[in-house]
Amino acid sequence: MVITVTLLLFYFLTPILIIYLTHISNTINKIGAVVMAYGIGLLGGNIGLFPRPSEAYKMLVAGKTALPKNELMEHFQAGAVTSGDLLVNQVSSTQDLIMTIVIPLAIPLLLFSLDLRRWLKLAREAMKSLVLGVVSLLIVIFTGYFLLGDHIPESWKVAGMLVGVYTGGTPNMVAISTALNVSPNLFVLTNTYDLVLGALALIFLITVAQRLFNLFLPHFNESHTHINLRQMVEESEGVDNYLGMLTRQGFLQLMAALALSAGIFAIAGGLSLLVSKNAQMATVILTITTLGILFSLNRRVSSIKKTFQLGMYFVIVFSLVVSSMADLRSMFQIDFLYLFIFVSVAVFGSIIIHVGLSWIFKVDTDTTIITITALTFSPPFVPVVASSLRNKEVIITGLTSGILGYAFGNYLGVAIAYLLKGL
Repeated sequence: MVITVTLLLFYFLTPILIIYLTHISNTINKIGAVVMAYGIGLLGGNIGLFPRPSEAYKMLVAGKTALPKNELMEHFQAGAVTSGDLLVNQVSSTQDLIMTIVIPLAIPLLLFSLDLRRWLKLAREAMKSLVLGVVSLLIVIFTGYFLLGDHIPESWKVAGMLVGVYTGGTPNMVAISTALNVSPNLFVLTNTYDLVLGALALIFLITVAQRLFNLFLPHFNESHTHINLRQMVEESEGVDNYLGMLTRQGFLQLMAALALSAGIFAIAGGLSLLVSKNAQMATVILTITTLGILFSLNRRVSSIKKTFQLGMYFVIVFSLVVSSMADLRSMFQIDFLYLFIFVSVAVFGSIIIHVGLSWIFKVDTDTTIITITALTFSPPFVPVVASSLRNKEVIITGLTSGILGYAFGNYLGVAIAYLLKGL
């Protein structure tokens, strides 16, 4: 019991400390709360902070997170596992419970602030570039899968996660990994490679991309829609601002939103019982995504402040948990070279194809860059890149693309994964 309580305190309080540090340190803020959580989790999980399982226990688990208590005790009494494995199983069970809960709670919260009517109205200017971006991504995902899939464990799941992360960022990747029951180690490896390669791509977009693309793409058209520009800029610059969440009124409203999210989770859990066991988690994720979008149409729900930030808090919790479960040594195994190549193809191949399609369909440079940013890195990065472009008007296009990616990336990622599995 003491171990479980200690783990719960560690996993739920550490993200609060990380968020606080991002507000008082510009350096940590630039690194990002999710990256910080991964770093702390990887460090804690690989320096002996958590107990190590025996080889016999690993064989018994066989890909599961933990064993049922009764089954484990039978193996212990038979001498098949050690007393240390009992501790390992308790830790793993707690970690599995947290992962099972936090993402289904996070997804509706991330979507509640979505003003779908306004985004769809503004999306007319961005729709062409958004479609080109998704088409580019699907081309490289299918190509990479058929060229490299045989060399990557559960490559169809990796493909689904990559579709998710490059349509809605880390939250979608997390959601899809949960829906597809991706192993923690495979998730962290894929996400780690994405972080490294994504950082290189972001540097390129911020520095030389505009000058390079302007050589053959149209320059930004000054006739872009100017609807609620000031409000859009303020909203985009505040998506990673957690201040004000603990005021009395703000806290009560967020608890109401959390209760609604929990209710959505309960409904999704009930519906999942009507399908086969293999499809249950996918049913939960897609149901809560659908209900989250529908509730965002209610003004009382969409007007609650900081629901997005509360959802991101749970994503940070998940990041800390799942990274602490990973074996960092496996990153350097030659077996995962093909996974690294697959992620590289997804990141840079999609950019190259997107730019080529923008040239064919005459989409301007700034719109192309901001759409790539929104899909590859998610909306919080839109203001950063828009500032480097010296064109804050494209924030409208970026946020539209990013929010639509948040909303529909889960569907696309799960669908592509199962499509590839069936081929």
